[in-house]
Amino acid sequence: MPGTFSHQFDTPSYKGTITVPTGLFIGGAFVDGSSNTTIDVLNPATGKLLTKISEATPQDVDIAVKAAQDAFDTTWGLNASGAKRGELLYKLAAVMDAARDELSALEALDNGKTFGWAKNVDVDFSVAVVKYYAGWADKITGQTLETDERKLVYTRHEPIGVVGQIIPWNFPCKCCISVQCIRAHIMRSADVCVENCSCFGHREHHRLEGFSIIVYLSTKSLTHHKPSEFTPLSALRMCAMIQEAGFPPGVVNVITGYGNTVGAAISSHMDIMKVAFTGSTIVGRKIMEAAAKSNLKPVTLELGGKSPNIIFNDADIDNAIEWTAHGIYWNHGAACCAGSRIFVQSGIYDKFLEKFTERSKSIRIGDPFGQDIDQGPMSSEAQFNRIMGYIESGKAEGATVHLGGDRFGTEGYYINPTIFTNTTPDMKIVKEEIFGPVGVIIKFEDEDDVVRQANNTLYGLAAGVFSQDIDRAIRTAHRVQAGTIWVNCFHNFGPNIPFGGYRQSGIGREMGEYALHHYTNVKAVHVNIGHRLA
Repeated sequence: MPGTFSHQFDTPSYKGTITVPTGLFIGGAFVDGSSNTTIDVLNPATGKLLTKISEATPQDVDIAVKAAQDAFDTTWGLNASGAKRGELLYKLAAVMDAARDELSALEALDNGKTFGWAKNVDVDFSVAVVKYYAGWADKITGQTLETDERKLVYTRHEPIGVVGQIIPWNFPCKCCISVQCIRAHIMRSADVCVENCSCFGHREHHRLEGFSIIVYLSTKSLTHHKPSEFTPLSALRMCAMIQEAGFPPGVVNVITGYGNTVGAAISSHMDIMKVAFTGSTIVGRKIMEAAAKSNLKPVTLELGGKSPNIIFNDADIDNAIEWTAHGIYWNHGAACCAGSRIFVQSGIYDKFLEKFTERSKSIRIGDPFGQDIDQGPMSSEAQFNRIMGYIESGKAEGATVHLGGDRFGTEGYYINPTIFTNTTPDMKIVKEEIFGPVGVIIKFEDEDDVVRQANNTLYGLAAGVFSQDIDRAIRTAHRVQAGTIWVNCFHNFGPNIPFGGYRQSGIGREMGEYALHHYTNVKAVHVNIGHRLA
């Protein structure tokens, strides 16, 4: 029998006991992995063991795929009406809403994000996404196409089938309720989800894909869901909520395991019809290759970013300071769209640097459950070491550490907010995604200069523009090559607004109506009306 993890919280933010099953969730039940091996889950605030969870294997992927296919062929697939799917999703939103403190506490415990951010941003947004796609469940329609009076042609959007989701550690609750999964379930697909942060042997920073389960639920697809082995607790708690909401067994399957085994098995599985992945570009390439070499399954990829944040001379500087701090320090910097390249026009550069330095010094670091804490620890020792490695590379390449650049405290995986100045475009800290509270501030002269610098990147996920000249702001927004542009704000999302990148930041879109298109097959039906060939 699979075990459970029980933790008693007695903190300023949350008091109570939460119990979470630690097995794999397959066919509507928690089970042990076929190898009976486990994975350690650590508390990032202390570096100490929290619990052990079941480790999945490729054999477990096979079992989960079969459970999903069985559900697709019987209780879900073409047998679940849009009204029924929407009803179940609304029930799930209600169950999540009632358990928002539990989910927030689990996010803070094994992820390191603050309880307040987890509750007021992650969980709130996840509930909003579920409700949004619940409304879509009975509104996915085809078209009747005009030809001539001898023929009727119409299109159907049919569920794509069993879907594999490989999700990140930085937004585990959002990722468990990810856009891919939502749209797949809107379209009646089945799902095998795997949460992992070390796909294909790379221990790396998977990130926001917290909405895919709900999309596929609304589309009738079924899912295999893989959460990160670093942050699995909220995903496993969500399994019990999916049971409580009344979803048929096998519609959602969640297996925890390593990327080089379980992630690879999902990507190359011949009976999985689509894969969604959130993580690094290098692993995205490997997943795309495995998908192509197996059954040529389609993929959606939400990959890296090195987002520019552009502040012009005429910006409201105080407003820009606050949004810039949010853009780089939100979620301890572990956000794929973090505004980590901060471009400031020369006329206000010195004033901005002075004010932003003071704002950065005011970031309160500490226990994620503490009162008035802004930033908790990094989610794992591996990520802590990765960020510190980038900081050391910046120093070695000649950049100036204007602020921070060191560890906070002696226990856990805390890093002080860090600002680099006097950088050059060829430095690693300017070119590569760091995924931590580290930003570079770069002076620019004019609009053409900053657009050129902003577009000098392999990525194209997001960008910010700050200016009170609306013509300049919109003109710059149109010229910067990225999938999301925020004007006079940053990290400002909505369930109905598509999110995704250009270039090596990925393929496809999450959220909004655009997300639905990745989880259906479009079928054209030609009906002859009495026409006979001569």
